[in-house]
Amino acid sequence: MAAKRDSVNLTNGPILQQIVLFAIPLLLGQLFQQLYNSVDSIVVGRFVGTTALAAVSSSGDISMLLTGFFVGFSSGASVVFGRAFGANKLDKLHDAIHTALLFSVLIGVAIALLGIVCTPLLLRLVNCPDDVWVESDRYLRVYLIGVLFTSVYNVGAGVLRAVGDSRNPLIFLIISSVTNIVLDLCFVAWLGWGVMGVAVATVISQLTSVVLVIRKMLVTEDVYKLIPADLRIKKELLGEILNMGLPAAVQASLLSISNMIVQRNINGFGSTVMAGAGVGKRIDRFCGLVPHCIGMALAVFASQNIGARQYARVYRSVRTCVIICTGFTVLLWIPTFAFTHEVSSIFTKDEAAIAIAVRMVRVMMPFYLFQGLFQVYSGVLRSFGRSRAVMVLSLVGMIGVRQLYLAVALALDHRIEHVFLCFPVGWIAAAVLMYVDYRIKVRRVYPAEDLSAQA
Repeated sequence: MAAKRDSVNLTNGPILQQIVLFAIPLLLGQLFQQLYNSVDSIVVGRFVGTTALAAVSSSGDISMLLTGFFVGFSSGASVVFGRAFGANKLDKLHDAIHTALLFSVLIGVAIALLGIVCTPLLLRLVNCPDDVWVESDRYLRVYLIGVLFTSVYNVGAGVLRAVGDSRNPLIFLIISSVTNIVLDLCFVAWLGWGVMGVAVATVISQLTSVVLVIRKMLVTEDVYKLIPADLRIKKELLGEILNMGLPAAVQASLLSISNMIVQRNINGFGSTVMAGAGVGKRIDRFCGLVPHCIGMALAVFASQNIGARQYARVYRSVRTCVIICTGFTVLLWIPTFAFTHEVSSIFTKDEAAIAIAVRMVRVMMPFYLFQGLFQVYSGVLRSFGRSRAVMVLSLVGMIGVRQLYLAVALALDHRIEHVFLCFPVGWIAAAVLMYVDYRIKVRRVYPAEDLSAQA
């Protein structure tokens, strides 16, 4: 293999600097990704109407059910890539990359076809109202074509991040985001295609990101070079990748099912609440970007250092990430509370929907520290190979506790605020469970030479 150029070794050097420098491109990339997803809602809400906005919002959790599988799979696969890179096992890295990419194509085609065929069933699962059914069906069927592209892109971007390159995925997401925004305006504002135009624009932008990441892997001379002739599935490596990736993929999909159940409760309050909650979710996803990206950065950082058996360094990085998430949460509270109405009005002109979005965000915001802790501890646990434990604990907290609270609270007091509050209830439960598992199953099993590195 040629000398490393884009890849970065994270097993030595200042921890805070490396995590922050690695996380910043991730954050910017996620920001652009959320931006182009939000532009879908903004364009539909302003150029089509509240019903169309409700249709896009109603389909959001369904699309995450399928795309979340690939996000989870790629995050697990990245642990395998990162460990191989950190241990300098470059032949294993090469084979793992080609195995994961081919598998992502095959499973992507299968799930995309299944999703398109089952679109009516999925809409019934979220109790989609009759007045938004037709537009939801159109949007979702076209959107799901892009599931294949989502599958391949997430694995390709996961490869780059696992070897320490978070800059190129950022560039690809910026290009993809700009493409989506331009096409949204052309298809909806100019050509008048409605929700269909938004879906087509999204699929084209997803295809663009795939072309860019695959091209990068084909032309590079770095350790992650893609050689089409080597695309084959090696059973032993696929088993290792699935051992890490499948629990994460199942976790992401089941969490989406939980969100679909929550969305079903939201839909029961009518299309105005659907539209407002959709706006609130968009704002929530922006607010959750920092903890999400810190968790992603930590997973890569920890994977490389675990491969190099530098456990003390891993534990110090956990403490660093907890401090970052805590500081971010405190800084986020004031502007979010102050400007929620102004931000919500970007998405829609309907004052009733805006009021719902404001109520949702202000209920959830005080609990964002727990979302950060959940991301940090799930990232480090997965890096230590406890992907199944992360799956189980996430499901207990984010599904079991959340749905139990939702059922009891709505039975006693049928108000939309209880639906909004069920999200942070899940974060708190999952974060506590993750922390306990980290202390018992990681810190005690993998003692560090530097025992002062407490997290």
